[in-house]
Amino acid sequence: MKLILSITCFLFANICVAQNAVFTEVKTVEGDYIDFSIDNLGNYYLLSKNNQLKKLNANGDSIGVFNDVRRYGKLYSIDATNPLKVLLYYKSFATVVVLDRFLNSVNTIDLRKQDIFQAKAIAQSYDNNIWVYDEQVSKLKKIGEDGKLLSETVDFRIIFDEVPNPTHIFDQDGFVYLYDPEKGIYVFDIYGSFKNKISYKGLTDLAIFGKTIVGIEGQQLLAYTTGTLTEKKFTLPAFLQVREKAVIRPGHFYLLQNGTVLHYTF
Repeated sequence: MKLILSITCFLFANICVAQNAVFTEVKTVEGDYIDFSIDNLGNYYLLSKNNQLKKLNANGDSIGVFNDVRRYGKLYSIDATNPLKVLLYYKSFATVVVLDRFLNSVNTIDLRKQDIFQAKAIAQSYDNNIWVYDEQVSKLKKIGEDGKLLSETVDFRIIFDEVPNPTHIFDQDGFVYLYDPEKGIYVFDIYGSFKNKISYKGLTDLAIFGKTIVGIEGQQLLAYTTGTLTEKKFTLPAFLQVREKAVIRPGHFYLLQNGTVLHYTF
């Protein structure tokens, strides 16, 4: 695992040093897609306008289909951090649907049973549980597969002058990152103790690999490594600057344009 993370950081460091990085289109997945995600194996999770979720492998072969997307209202987010356990989050109903690797529904977690009614950000934890930021009580909570509360932080209103309002949570390399686009990135250890704050604001399409934070700032791709405090930037080519969404993986750039998902290597 350490070797993989080292290679990941090396790739991003080299990519961002090269101001004229070459992007090569390797695949186009046409359709009427409105959202998508990519796991660490290169599998595609594609949400269509008719609310069908489809999984394709890196070669474009179908692996599974989930047709019951609208059961709990509008799908808010797809977490494919673990290809064997995909999380679908329905914010309006504070409900998490857990799918297996073939997109079969295996569990449903109603966060309201733990008195969690307002939460924008959820994520898989390193130990196969679920991180949830409870906005009503300003706490980061860990929920088990049975829907029960396993742990929680102190009230953030006690430790912060300005309470974060995270839109994304990442569990990476022994740390948990809460990203608030207006306030920055808040870093915690896996036990929920606050470590530090990284003052990157306004980033889109954020991703974290090991200790490297990657995101898009305007029309630039940014990579910041927390261990060495190094920052690298380079301007995206014009054909990548118009997009509805991007997903960044080491050496890979995926984007959604007009219902089609495009895959580039760099």
